[in-house]
Amino acid sequence: MSAASPRVLYIDDDPGICRLVQKALAARGMLVEYAHAGDAGIARLRQDAFDIVALDYYMPGQTGLQVLGRIKELPAPPPVVFVTGSDDSHVAVAALKAGAVDYVWKDAQGNFFALLAEAIGTALEKDRLRREKEVAEREVREARDRAEILLKEVNHRVANSLTIVASFVNLQRSRVDDRVAREVLETMSARVSAIAAVHRRLYTSDDVRSVDLREYLQHLVEELQELQIGEGRDLAIKFDSSPISLPTDKAVAFGIVVTELLTNACKYAYPATGRGEIRIRVSASGDDGCLVVEDDGVGLRHDAPSGTGLGSRIIGMMAASLGGSIDLSDNRPGVRATMSFKP
Repeated sequence: MSAASPRVLYIDDDPGICRLVQKALAARGMLVEYAHAGDAGIARLRQDAFDIVALDYYMPGQTGLQVLGRIKELPAPPPVVFVTGSDDSHVAVAALKAGAVDYVWKDAQGNFFALLAEAIGTALEKDRLRREKEVAEREVREARDRAEILLKEVNHRVANSLTIVASFVNLQRSRVDDRVAREVLETMSARVSAIAAVHRRLYTSDDVRSVDLREYLQHLVEELQELQIGEGRDLAIKFDSSPISLPTDKAVAFGIVVTELLTNACKYAYPATGRGEIRIRVSASGDDGCLVVEDDGVGLRHDAPSGTGLGSRIIGMMAASLGGSIDLSDNRPGVRATMSFKP
């Protein structure tokens, strides 16, 4: 459409009015063609492209409202300005409800042509803004879709890379004889796997901003249990969680906390037999959440071999990032670790 010469189709059964409208609008830089009946107007719209239609109400055979309905059924119909000489406001209201963008009264004082030109100009401007908005919204949607696809691909590659790192650590662990070194490598592998699991969830999820905590932890617990079986421990790990969705960064922190607490319980709760039960529960109510990891083992042993304390510092840091804290209680039998957090 040329902004200087919009194409107007005027539909009216009065040839004299059509010629006057054509002359008046041409003086304002518009290219006007006309049709004297609804069928003829519809046929012109099917054959050619017009920027806007001005449609009279009173016509033989079909009223303007009926023709308006047929216009709106066309593919990509142009905006319609309704024209009526009736003083019944219900006609104008019905036209607007049927999809007209504006209406103009055929007044007896001769203001009709100027009012029609003004209505057409306003309608064309609104239509231009609407189309520009639709284009902008489509471009935003396309850009968002491209970004989400790219982000999924990044998460896919990160998950694969971290899985390879964990595999290298496990391979090195299998070739180390020193018990302390093996435990350090085991813990390191579990930490890397916990982070990889989050990225794996992100590239298979429709929402890359959050993680389904129950699904993520279930998979993480299963991986950690397989790791313990490989170490010769026969542990029953029971997991229960409320449906909770966490932002990605919080899910990573949560996974690391669970990994540390579960790994500690697997190592130290049942040193004599390597057999027993460990329970993990996650619940949330409103703005408060709670993680519990507990066992029925030997309890907190002050004579147990001490490590570097790195695990405890990691747990404390991750708990703080989740807006909570860790509490350890010696139940004798067993240890109960409780972490509060903000979902």
